[in-house]
Amino acid sequence: MTARRINLALQGGGAHGAFTWGVLDRLLEEDDLEIAGISGTSAGALNGAALKAGLVAGGREAARANLDWLWAQVGAVHDMRMTTWMRGLEPSFIAQAIEYSVPFSVADTWSRMVSPYSYGPFYKNPLQSIVERFDFGRVCADQGPDLFICATCVRTGKIRIFDGEDISTDAILASACLPTLFQAVEIHNPETGEMDAYWDGGYTGNPALFPLFADHLPADIVIVNINPLERDQLPVTPQQIQNRINEISFNSSLFRELRAISFVQRLLDEGKLEPGSMARLYLHMIADDQLMNDLSVATKLVPTAPVLDRLKRAGRAAAERFLDEDAPRLGQASTVDLREMFG
Repeated sequence: MTARRINLALQGGGAHGAFTWGVLDRLLEEDDLEIAGISGTSAGALNGAALKAGLVAGGREAARANLDWLWAQVGAVHDMRMTTWMRGLEPSFIAQAIEYSVPFSVADTWSRMVSPYSYGPFYKNPLQSIVERFDFGRVCADQGPDLFICATCVRTGKIRIFDGEDISTDAILASACLPTLFQAVEIHNPETGEMDAYWDGGYTGNPALFPLFADHLPADIVIVNINPLERDQLPVTPQQIQNRINEISFNSSLFRELRAISFVQRLLDEGKLEPGSMARLYLHMIADDQLMNDLSVATKLVPTAPVLDRLKRAGRAAAERFLDEDAPRLGQASTVDLREMFG
């Protein structure tokens, strides 16, 4: 059986990264689908690191188990069967219940008024205890898929890609560092010899596609999108407005890369570039914008068992659609219509 080789580009989006968990869980059931490269930002970085460590440790089933462990830690839930009775609730109902609750409203207001640096010695990043338990010997291993983690340098505003032995607890925490919630993560910059502070990679690459252009990697890039590209309903509450601002800014870096790819592919199609001078890429996307429109910033920031369970199931369903409808065209054509997207 000839393996179908793909690259994965995993977006960030807080607890909505559980959608990617479901996507990966389903893709790992396909024995002839080989994941050759992974680019991840924020929640995508956590998913990517857990996926690679599991693949290196024991293959597909170990990767699925490692992803299950990760999201059990994120949701502080060790048995997703506990949420069965809540599966009938609409995601929008759960999102509104959290968003308009007194604890969330107080925490949201507090985050807008108080810097994460105000906590002094009492500050702690809640993700640190999870990420510290990753097996970085396997995350950074030469075996398995190439892994790229994206973060944003606060000083320069430029993207930094961590790969190989540069991937660490701090690199993953930096990739998921929302500056209104977490203190910037300081990491040594080998180019300057100094320490640089880093924020969430979503500002400059959500996720970055260009690390996946390497010659030894396949031409197919599957983007797992968890920030809706469009929202039909006008945001009117402060929370809705801020959420849409973040979605637009976090999608803008992806749109820039997709527009550049579209331009190059059009030049290749028109014969204006020498064959072989630029790579021909095949782009695909796995998403569920309808579900993401029903959710909100509250469900991104507050990982609750029923929402994580719903997201995982939606991710598996979206991956199933991709396998049925788009995967037969792997290695042959893009299933994302870039001309229509930027027309």
